[in-house]
Amino acid sequence: MEWNDVYDARRRLTGQLHQRGTPWNRGEYGLVVCVWVHDGAGHLLLTQRAPEKSFAGTWENSGGAAQAGESSRQAIARELREETGICAEEDEFELLYSERGENTFYDFYCLKRDTPIAEIVLQPGETIAAKWVTFWQMHQMIQSGEICRIIGIQFRAQEQMLLSRQSLAGRAK
Repeated sequence: MEWNDVYDARRRLTGQLHQRGTPWNRGEYGLVVCVWVHDGAGHLLLTQRAPEKSFAGTWENSGGAAQAGESSRQAIARELREETGICAEEDEFELLYSERGENTFYDFYCLKRDTPIAEIVLQPGETIAAKWVTFWQMHQMIQSGEICRIIGIQFRAQEQMLLSRQSLAGRAK
């Protein structure tokens, strides 16, 4: 059983907890974190969702819900380590921006890391594959439906911020 902290509309902790998988009450918010891992040369790391998950078989960036007691940066470091085996210190994650949804605050990060696919450690029940893709390939995957729809929307909103963190050599197809 997983528990999440409850925030108010101003992102202040309320001191209450929410059980994952149950409906949120009006005015309650949870925290979800996502990270785009990039190599600095025009590639993004994607993982493929396990068959037992919603949106099975689609590709996405790493992320998930913050657990009770975790800060945003603690949560993203944990999620990335669990889903890929990549370890990073909290201060290595660059916050791109935050937004508030219906019952969720979202924090979007990026992390520069050039980890070979052979070193990726997949999380059973969560991820079944990993690959590096170019920005052009990402657009092709969104168009073909290989990318989870919401991830495609987030990518398009964050693409320019991510491109600005790439070397000139990596911007080509």
